[in-house]
Amino acid sequence: MKKVAIPVTSGLLSEYFEQCDYYQIFNVEGRNIRSEKIVKPPGGNITKLPEWVADKGITDIISYKIDKCIITLFAPFRIDLFVGIAVNSPQNLVNDYMNGKLMSDEKIINEIMSAE
Repeated sequence: MKKVAIPVTSGLLSEYFEQCDYYQIFNVEGRNIRSEKIVKPPGGNITKLPEWVADKGITDIISYKIDKCIITLFAPFRIDLFVGIAVNSPQNLVNDYMNGKLMSDEKIINEIMSAE
């Protein structure tokens, strides 16, 4: 089973992974959602975010943008990041995830990688 986290602001994918109202977490098995819940983000140091995500058992993250220094912090936890995904509702995004239809925007990926 996969545990997919989506950062949400105003009911849609948040522009930044580390800046959101809450994370909507879906337990996914194949093409089925087994359960979902909303979890408030932790406060404080964003470099602790990967550890917090790992402690929640999250295996995959769908994000529009994420700070590139944070990306490297996820590697030791073996969490898959789907970055540059167009803003949409969490339900639509998790459906695209389950059906292998998530598409990254190359412009956003280049913007993240070239940021200082």
